[in-house]
Amino acid sequence: MRQSPDFFRDMLRMNITDTNIRMLDEFTDALWLEDGLSRNTLASYRADLMQLVEWLGRQSRTNGSLSDVTQADLLAFLSDRIGQGVKASTTCRALTCIKRFYRDLLRHGKILTDPATNIDSPKISRHLPVSLTEAEVEALLAAPDTRQPLGLRDRAMLEILYAAGLRVSELVGLSISQIRQDMGVVRILGKGSKERLIPLGEEALHWLSLYLQEARPVLLAGKHSNMSFVTTRGDAMTRQAFWYLIKRHARQAGIVKLLSPHTLRHAFATHLLNHGADLRVVQLLLGHSDISTTQIYTHVARERLKQLHARHHPRGTL
Repeated sequence: MRQSPDFFRDMLRMNITDTNIRMLDEFTDALWLEDGLSRNTLASYRADLMQLVEWLGRQSRTNGSLSDVTQADLLAFLSDRIGQGVKASTTCRALTCIKRFYRDLLRHGKILTDPATNIDSPKISRHLPVSLTEAEVEALLAAPDTRQPLGLRDRAMLEILYAAGLRVSELVGLSISQIRQDMGVVRILGKGSKERLIPLGEEALHWLSLYLQEARPVLLAGKHSNMSFVTTRGDAMTRQAFWYLIKRHARQAGIVKLLSPHTLRHAFATHLLNHGADLRVVQLLLGHSDISTTQIYTHVARERLKQLHARHHPRGTL
């Protein structure tokens, strides 16, 4: 039986799709082995590349293969995304992933030229993170009712978040073995499986000790858990649940700013810099691999100084 041209085109498309998927699998496996990237980061990279695969499949001028992509194809793909209203930051992330993917293909001899070379990222306007004043932080930390086990837990979590500048995921994932009360530090395994030791300070250690001795056993009610912060069911706290608690305690404290899960992390960095901490030290404490990420907080601190000058100097403008 003679097959139609459409049949052969469909078969070719299926083969190309299988090849593309296999290339993505190999790429994400390599990222995991070489860089130790988290599952969430790998999933984001894969999703970005899958969007390129799907876009290629809709183009009549290409055969849909990732290994046959030209620079013109990539520019058209990025242009389409921007035209659809995709944020510049999201497009930059996708381009970073694409560049890494094609460098990897070139390194392994699967392509002769890198189509992503010399493609510039779109300009991103860097938004200053929302930070709290020191008075607002104090009000937020004092909001939980520490006469109750849950309030004592929340106070300890907020104190550690502010004292150590942790990501919320690092806080809720903190195990008992990562806490060294005798040394006054926590051992954090951050992005890219990078480990760092962070001092807590007396206040955070005080509330942590109270929680571990008095509240945690009540919440566990005889159950066993390796996680430091648990719910009334004895389960580990989730990021979503803790984010809800931050918002609730902020309302109780009368804070009307639009907060994010990283608000106390931002406050940690900004307040350190306001009090004269070295930028490199703040970078190490935050676990930033690139100091340019940390430098955004110098702008926050600078803006705060401008506001203070404007408010209190005789020739200020406020």
